[in-house]
Amino acid sequence: MNPAVQWITLIYMLLAGIAMGLAYDSYRVLSLKLGFPKWLNALLDLLYWVASALLVFRLLYAGNQGQLRFYVVLGLFLGVWIYFLIFSIPVRRFVVMLIQSVQYMCRLLWRFIKIAVGGPVLWLWRVIKGTLLLLGRVLLYIFKLLLRLTKPIWVLPVRWVSPHLSRFAHSGRIRRITEWISRRRHR
Repeated sequence: MNPAVQWITLIYMLLAGIAMGLAYDSYRVLSLKLGFPKWLNALLDLLYWVASALLVFRLLYAGNQGQLRFYVVLGLFLGVWIYFLIFSIPVRRFVVMLIQSVQYMCRLLWRFIKIAVGGPVLWLWRVIKGTLLLLGRVLLYIFKLLLRLTKPIWVLPVRWVSPHLSRFAHSGRIRRITEWISRRRHR
């Protein structure tokens, strides 16, 4: 293997180490800020390592047809070390800022939806509710008015029939039937 291929492979491994560090920091900050459950963290850890392995072997295959040498491992460790030495803090700050920006945009979108959609729907609900209440009050007023106007028609027959009903309810035969029913019930 010539030195040019070895240097290209070393550069690929440095880039793979930097990419692994970037992915790890981004994942770690997201996990802490969003509070993932433990089972999801374990699943995401597994996915991270699978993706990292695929990236490393893909770049290794592109660099030197998949030959594993000492400088490959050295390049990975140097890439991760360079990343954590130089880029880790700015990347974490950037990811936090990105999360806050997305949260702010979501809150802004929610407020817009509440104002643009919720306001008219709430207004429409109030109009319908007010209209139904007004209609109910008007119908109740009309019903009371009709009762008052028709009172002579239905009150006189009730007054004429009610003494007869009272005498019928207190008659001996009805009293015996109600006593018989109450005795049957208590058994």
